[in-house]
Amino acid sequence: MTGFQELLKHVEAILAAGSSYGEARFHSIRGLTLLFLNGSLIGASTSDVTGVAFRAVYSGGLGFASTSDLSSEGLRGAAFRAVSSAKASSLVLKRGVAMGPSPQGSARYSVVEAKPLEDVSVEDKMRIVGEMVKSVDLKKDPMRVTNYMVVYSETVEYKIVVNSEGARVESRIPRVSIFYNISASSGERRANRWNSLAASGGLEVLDKVKFTEEFQDDVNSLYINLVKAGDPPKGRMDIVLAPEIVGLAMHESVGHPSEADRVLGREAAQAGLSYRVEYRDEYIGSPKVTVYDDPTIPGSYGFYLYDDEGVPARRRTLIDKGKLAELLHNRETATVYGVESNASARSTDYRSEPIVRMANTYMAPGDYSFEELVEGVKEGVYLRKYMEWNIDDYRWVARYVGLEAYIIRNGRLEEPVRNVVLEVNTKEFLSSVDAVGRDLQFSAGTCGKGEPSQPMPVWMGGPHIRLRGVVVG
Repeated sequence: MTGFQELLKHVEAILAAGSSYGEARFHSIRGLTLLFLNGSLIGASTSDVTGVAFRAVYSGGLGFASTSDLSSEGLRGAAFRAVSSAKASSLVLKRGVAMGPSPQGSARYSVVEAKPLEDVSVEDKMRIVGEMVKSVDLKKDPMRVTNYMVVYSETVEYKIVVNSEGARVESRIPRVSIFYNISASSGERRANRWNSLAASGGLEVLDKVKFTEEFQDDVNSLYINLVKAGDPPKGRMDIVLAPEIVGLAMHESVGHPSEADRVLGREAAQAGLSYRVEYRDEYIGSPKVTVYDDPTIPGSYGFYLYDDEGVPARRRTLIDKGKLAELLHNRETATVYGVESNASARSTDYRSEPIVRMANTYMAPGDYSFEELVEGVKEGVYLRKYMEWNIDDYRWVARYVGLEAYIIRNGRLEEPVRNVVLEVNTKEFLSSVDAVGRDLQFSAGTCGKGEPSQPMPVWMGGPHIRLRGVVVG
């Protein structure tokens, strides 16, 4: 296996070729995927994506190259391709790239597995997951589950990051995820529910994420939507949102527009822009709203302690009591803004350049119970789960369509309603929050960004919250 000394040799060669900065990253991701359709195992596959990535800065030009050839000759060739790319870039850039000063880590760390993945055979994993899938009760007459898919996935990500400024970081992070998609019908009505449950750790994650309970609860939600629920209300009213919707909103409407490369326009053609390019009012939410992005949460799906530039990770404050605060930075964007990197550089594998990414984005909890949030509503809606959502390129206007929702009348939950629509801009959403629950919960997701696309494991979270006077359709 390629180690520190081999990587450092090629970083020194990058400097000897005239570069002002050199970086090497050994990156290995080994995985297993099991696919179940309607309760039966229909596919299994293993994967091994292993190689080394190099970056170089030469006269303001940034170059990147990678290789799966781990021989000394293969690594040498990739290192010099990075230098050549940097030299070519330096000839056409209007503004040169600089890696500004930042702390550089020297550490080895690994996520501890209570049930190590390598200690359980593939056959046993097939049996364990298969039994879980078959244990769910799908009979909900007159609703019929037309089909359902379950995908079990595990990865072990191993990295060594070194650079010419002293970074020496080795990490090992195992992750387990289980994704499912359920389609159901009743008469002429159709509905769909997908969910992703994931965390870092070993096979114990399956118990931690409570797959069977979550799957069963989603089947029940489909039944409520298709069989029990009435038409949704319309008009301006109060609304109580559940943690899964709050978390999604924090990821999409706060996290993405806080990525500094979006604000600078680099991601415009690849993954959209940010309202923070033109937004001048420093306050965007009520004083009840504080939003963090924190890679260091133990057991989280987006967990890491050092980013792919060797910078020590910490909690980032994106909104502080309603006031816009930090952007998410790698070393390049931090230099543009005259700040230090806050360790947001992540790459999906060795073939990808580190770019600015979220990890675990969430609204900080408050001090209300769920019952207190509902009791404070005279007329409104409780939106427990969503079925679909979309958002514009600036992350300013979002639309959430409810799967499971209930009328709130005089502080009490009443009859269920289907397909409640909340369409609102980011400032109105955040400014309407008047009460925040204390029940912080997280949902898992795979965040897409970049070209080629770089899928990235993340958590999205928040507590129950109450919004005053928003339009429901």
